[in-house]
Amino acid sequence: MLTIHAADEVRPSWDEGAEPVEDGAVLVSGTRVEAVGPFAVLRERHPDARVRRWPGVLGPARVHEGPLPDAPSPRERIHEVLKLGATAVTEEHAASPELRAAAERNEVRVLPAAPAPVPRVEPGARADLAVFDDTGACLATVCAGRLVHRRR
Repeated sequence: MLTIHAADEVRPSWDEGAEPVEDGAVLVSGTRVEAVGPFAVLRERHPDARVRRWPGVLGPARVHEGPLPDAPSPRERIHEVLKLGATAVTEEHAASPELRAAAERNEVRVLPAAPAPVPRVEPGARADLAVFDDTGACLATVCAGRLVHRRR
């Protein structure tokens, strides 16, 4: 199923030089990004796609590089990371077998401690997206094409 995630602005990368797309959208098929561009263009090309509209700025999900938030269970600790707009954690902070299993079940990537490449939203990339409001709060997180968090 195709899904169009639309926002006030889409940033292909959080880099300072990345050009935002006003009233932009990301077309997702399965676990992958199919296209990035203006909402009107993607909607015209894919009229049967499901549309999810978000206020704020949509861009690549983040890598959570610090200790995982406290929570009663490994599953809930991983979910807390997703609520922050991250779809990846570092090995050093997901060292226990229980945390790794919880990450794997939720398709959260476990990355080496070395600095990871800057995540980008581009065709062919894994559909790891996050939407942030003007205060920096995460409104929604998409992990491998699946909506895993949305703030009500």
